[in-house]
Amino acid sequence: MRVKPISLENQSKLVTDYRNRKQNILQYFHYDPFDKKVFAQRLKDIAAMKYKREELSDVLKKCNHKWGAGEKTLSNIERLKDEKSVTVVGGQQAGLLTGPLYSIHKMISIIKLAREQEEALGVPVIPLFWIAGEDHDYEEINHVYLPRGDRMKKFRTLQQQVEKKSVSHMKLDQEVTGQWLDNLFGNLKETQYTKELHKKLKELIKHSETFVDFFAQVTFALFRDEGLVLLDSGDPEIRGLESEYFQSMMTHQPEIASGVAEALHQTSQSGYTIPVDADNTDGHLFYHHNGERVLLTVNEGDWTGKNGECSLTDDEIREIAEHSPELLSNNVVTRPMMQELLLPVLAFVGGGGEVAYWSLLKAGFEALGLKVPPVLPRLSFTLIDPKREKTLRSLALSVDHVIQNGVDVERIAWLKRQTHAPVEEVSDQVKLTIEKVHEPLRDIAKEAGDDVAQLADKNLTHLLREVEYLEQRIDYSIRMKHQETVQKFNDLELFLYPEGGLQERTWNVLYWLNTYGEDWIHELMDKEMEWESSHYVLYL
Repeated sequence: MRVKPISLENQSKLVTDYRNRKQNILQYFHYDPFDKKVFAQRLKDIAAMKYKREELSDVLKKCNHKWGAGEKTLSNIERLKDEKSVTVVGGQQAGLLTGPLYSIHKMISIIKLAREQEEALGVPVIPLFWIAGEDHDYEEINHVYLPRGDRMKKFRTLQQQVEKKSVSHMKLDQEVTGQWLDNLFGNLKETQYTKELHKKLKELIKHSETFVDFFAQVTFALFRDEGLVLLDSGDPEIRGLESEYFQSMMTHQPEIASGVAEALHQTSQSGYTIPVDADNTDGHLFYHHNGERVLLTVNEGDWTGKNGECSLTDDEIREIAEHSPELLSNNVVTRPMMQELLLPVLAFVGGGGEVAYWSLLKAGFEALGLKVPPVLPRLSFTLIDPKREKTLRSLALSVDHVIQNGVDVERIAWLKRQTHAPVEEVSDQVKLTIEKVHEPLRDIAKEAGDDVAQLADKNLTHLLREVEYLEQRIDYSIRMKHQETVQKFNDLELFLYPEGGLQERTWNVLYWLNTYGEDWIHELMDKEMEWESSHYVLYL
């Protein structure tokens, strides 16, 4: 495996400025994550914080053991009881087969940073992946994409979501999921890894009661010996530990909500676009009401469903937080704060979108007596196999360019070079000639009456369309004549620029496991990389 850093030029202005350490965006955070001394400083800052280490460790041990965690993970959970230990945290929803590749990239990033900082700081640094089991957006997790022909095909499970409940509470239909998996493998080329991989995943389905269970077991199948700890944010026992933290968030709701709204306004003034709506009435908490997850707003002290689904007094919701915290959950704003209260967070590792969201949270953290931890953009990869590497060379294409722009321009230019006849120019000239020759007829038609004039215009349009059709037919004939090379362009785009974006946002890890096994993941763990680099190309 070779690893090559490249610079992504089409990232958002916010993420670009953040990586370049511009004060315009760093002012919304408490730490500069690229400062060499930042983690030593962060370690000092959280040394005085108190956490429910014993209780948390007991809960994590129970669920990680159930999911098939390795000895190193269970040892790390035990090390969490050490008052000096800290965590590197990142998270994602419980997508089928871990969802898009960026989930795998996050896990790799978390593990690598934890390794680096344990060596640098001399204290236990535990990699922890926060599974957002509390989320209810089933449409985001119920499918994977695999290549079929020259496009990515969406393979969606046939299991339906009956209620808008958290994924942690949603039972996995093992029979339907097994059939879905069989369909996936029916669309994969058989390799030396296929049968064993298929068998292993079928076994994991049989031992999974929920989507979170399946996600966690697949994760441990891939990272069993890396010490990664998993936490399900929707676990009722985790909720029990969060009771007092929910109450604190309720007390400070005005500062949290106004802080987010003000930061959104300020970042917008600075030229940054963050896709979130915010105002001072946002409760930034969900209440589980009649089997559904309801987003709350606050009006004159009462907590009500955003769409009027329920209404609770301040006393009533505090009673729920104290005695039934499993009925509450966080949204994108309060989840980072809950994470900070529950865990000794040395650093948070996230994608560009998460960096943007976190830029809105400083005032809310401060209201709770906290600091926003160092927020480090995760490592980002594009995988390239030998076949596509060879294609890049044969077509004389730059990997950097294809990853960021695709091959449309180059494909069209190549096709034009394959014929000496300037088809487009000749077609344009013919259309101009037709218009000129046709003009006397249109003039006579105008004198004959409006209806005949309209007919003459339509006649001209028809003639021009016939020329355009002929041009398209000639282009098609040229493409067919050179189909093999055109297919190479299409194939490159499918692998390196699928759906008009980065590979990691569409492709699932299954294709790569089926083609190359698991060794490339572990080999990648040992490669030297710089956190400042926006993207890496991995040559398999």
